[in-house]
Amino acid sequence: MLQAEKKNNNKQADDFSGRRKLVMILMTGAMLMLVAKAVQLQVLDTQFLQKQARSRHVRTVKIAAYRGQIKDRNDEGLAVSAPVESVWVNPQYCKVKTDKKAKQICSESNNATKLKQLAKLLDISLDKVKRAFNPASNKQFVYLKRRIEPYLAVKVKALGLPGVAVLKEFKRFYPAGEVTAHLLGFTNIDDQGQEGLELMHNSTLKGVAGSKRVIRDGARRVIAEYDVESIKEPEAGQDLTLSIDERLQYLAYRELKAGVTKHKAEAGALVILEAETGNVLAIVNQPSFNPNSRKGSNISHYRNRAITDVFEPGSTMKPLVVAAALDGGYIKENQFFTTKNLRIKGKWVKDGHDYGTLNLTGVLKKSSNVAASKIALSMPPEYFWRFYHSLGFGMSPGVGFPGEASGSLPEYFGWSEFEQATLSFGYRLSMSVLQLARSYTALADDGQLHSVSLLKRDRDDYVQQVISPKTAVSVRTMLEQVVKKDGTAYKARVEGYRVAGKTGTVKKVKNGAYSDDYFAVFVGMAPASDPKLIIAVMVDSPHAGQYYGGLVAAPIFSKVMGGALRLLGIAPDEEQSMTVLLTK
Repeated sequence: MLQAEKKNNNKQADDFSGRRKLVMILMTGAMLMLVAKAVQLQVLDTQFLQKQARSRHVRTVKIAAYRGQIKDRNDEGLAVSAPVESVWVNPQYCKVKTDKKAKQICSESNNATKLKQLAKLLDISLDKVKRAFNPASNKQFVYLKRRIEPYLAVKVKALGLPGVAVLKEFKRFYPAGEVTAHLLGFTNIDDQGQEGLELMHNSTLKGVAGSKRVIRDGARRVIAEYDVESIKEPEAGQDLTLSIDERLQYLAYRELKAGVTKHKAEAGALVILEAETGNVLAIVNQPSFNPNSRKGSNISHYRNRAITDVFEPGSTMKPLVVAAALDGGYIKENQFFTTKNLRIKGKWVKDGHDYGTLNLTGVLKKSSNVAASKIALSMPPEYFWRFYHSLGFGMSPGVGFPGEASGSLPEYFGWSEFEQATLSFGYRLSMSVLQLARSYTALADDGQLHSVSLLKRDRDDYVQQVISPKTAVSVRTMLEQVVKKDGTAYKARVEGYRVAGKTGTVKKVKNGAYSDDYFAVFVGMAPASDPKLIIAVMVDSPHAGQYYGGLVAAPIFSKVMGGALRLLGIAPDEEQSMTVLLTK
């Protein structure tokens, strides 16, 4: 019996020994498999796995570049970029998070109040917020609000809403608002130029975005913000220095707006040029808009009328016709002209009054259409056309502004005598206010026609001598009489300064025919003894009763020119003023 029990014990021992061996074999096999897997992961597949990890969790993100400033000639900022932040959400955040804590913070009951607070902070509807958080959209990036102030971004972060993040960007700001709106234009939500100089010089201003690598979790949140790898630093855009003087821009805008409002006009434009360089010192338009907040703005108000819109310049062409004929030897400086109504091939050219016989100064002072027509007809058509063409009519002024107008000048070989006559008092050709102002540089700077520039420069390398200095001085002297008591532009005078200029009153074309609306125009220069500034003013369709250039545009010229001369410290040149100064 003892022997039987001993056999049973040995048999049980043998059974446990076999089991132990089996367990050891299984464990050893498992360990070998783990080692093999580790070798595969750590050695054989390490590059593949690292690449997969990077593709899922390492992202390259852009770093916004600072857009260059636009400055006036005195380095005052006209367009600057301020740092802002944009709020975005990953709708999939709560969908991919399955742990208990994530479910808790993603619960609708927990976030209902916060969603309302977020909507209120961002000034957007609660429905828009809820739609952005909807995981059914399958989107991983949805903007909630772009370009908010940094302090608001801090409040958004403090709410602790799951899947909400902020992105650093820049917002364009225009300190002068509507005063410089037409010139500067504006940028879109992505900081790209859309109008004006912002569009014209976008490639220079925009800079180059940088980039960096960040580590994100499955919800696309940055989880290692301090371990980012900088790939490329952003390059700020270049600054742009304009020829514009902000002080003159404000002055011109204020007076043009007041004049357009007073005369109940549809629109207006004004340009100030530096006579000796062709630099544009101010360029303003009405109506305007606020580039900082364009909500509700009329798109038609965006265009820079002084550069993009054309009109028939009227009697402002008469001084140029006189200059052309004098310089070509087709008339004499002491010549007289009768102003009896002129019949040309069955059509009449008339004056508003009977002026009798006028000398050249009287022709300009009284603005006689009849005398101007006779002067124009004294010149061969080709010569007359070439002179107008040399002043830049029918061609772009070359500033490169978006939508810049060329105007029109009909070819001389198709002219009739009547058409040649009407060209002398500003019909049958068209131009912008900028082109008109530019043409007067030939009279202001002793026969030299200047190119025009919106960028600051010390000299004009493209100046052309189009008439002799003697002719320019003679016509300029004649134009001083236009501003005298019995001239057409007495309201253009500036106390203390000699002013030379010319009015224009032109019927406006509507639906292919001349209407009862007018363009009131004045262009002039001062001090007439040595002109420093040229100002051209155009008021479109005044409806308050007065419509003559001498009554509508000339007073605006006077206020702007007077203020500009004083701001720039240009000395008076009128004899009476000089006498008063010397006796003090």
